Amino acid sequence: MSAIVPKVSGSFLSSIKAAAQTTTIDVWADFLKLQISANTKRTYASALDDFFTRLTGSAANPQQIQEFLLLTQFEAVGVVLKYKGLLLDLGLAPSTINTRLSAIKSLANHARKLGQCGFSLEDVTHVHVEKYRDTSGVGVEAYRAILQSLDRASVKGKRDYAILRLLWDNALRRGELVATNVGDLREGKLWIIGKGKTQQQSIDLAPRTLAALEEWLVVREGAANEPIFIALDGRSYGKRLSGRSIARVVDWVAADAGVTKHLSPHRIRHSSITTFLDASGGDVRTAQRLSRHSRLDTLMIYDDNRQGLQGKASGVLADLV
Repeated sequence: MSAIVPKVSGSFLSSIKAAAQTTTIDVWADFLKLQISANTKRTYASALDDFFTRLTGSAANPQQIQEFLLLTQFEAVGVVLKYKGLLLDLGLAPSTINTRLSAIKSLANHARKLGQCGFSLEDVTHVHVEKYRDTSGVGVEAYRAILQSLDRASVKGKRDYAILRLLWDNALRRGELVATNVGDLREGKLWIIGKGKTQQQSIDLAPRTLAALEEWLVVREGAANEPIFIALDGRSYGKRLSGRSIARVVDWVAADAGVTKHLSPHRIRHSSITTFLDASGGDVRTAQRLSRHSRLDTLMIYDDNRQGLQGKASGVLADLV
């Protein structure tokens, strides 16, 4: 017995088609909405502004976006390759260039899915990046000195101590740190959104880390949906600390402690991972759980650098001749 197919009225189809239509402005707005984090939104918006400013003299706007999306395949690839060449001539870091190219390619891909763009930018390749070439950081004694230099009787000292504890004890990325809210600390665990993830995952906190965080939250007095770490001075008082703010905190605290080597949140992360590998005799599997790297071979770079394997190999070869 054949299935009965209901008739669909013309007005219903017209309504559906009308709802599915997307203007250029909607493409831009929807594209930014789809980005996972607020930081990615800001980064991609800045990248698109840079793209249009360097090529047209003005920041991204709906008219320019529409004109770009209406280019032919060869025109679009040519324009983006020209932009890539400009960035290379400026001597920008490969990671910076690739981020900007990713923003443009992602916008075009999103617009193409919506029927607002007829070209693909797959032929525009990224600049090769040597990842984690320098996995060195600050030593245990230096980091202990940094922690001891903080005035933990002050509100700012309590905040900064909790920040520095989490960065070291849990090898957190600064983006993971700034995104946390007061309600994300539950039953001795901190719930974070890892890099490239959309759902929270829990991380265990060591007793000292938990105590530092709880001590800060007593004076923080924030609601569950408010950020854990906030600014404590100026016009930004009470607002969520940004990644740049966390970097400034680390820089200032290190300078106050007399640490001359440049220190950043990411260098602390490198230090934590390398120090754990030293302390554990190269337990790469456990280090992977600590760092939350999806690929084990990334951890092997840390371990190889820690052991100085290249130097050892060169020494053996040199002695042979």
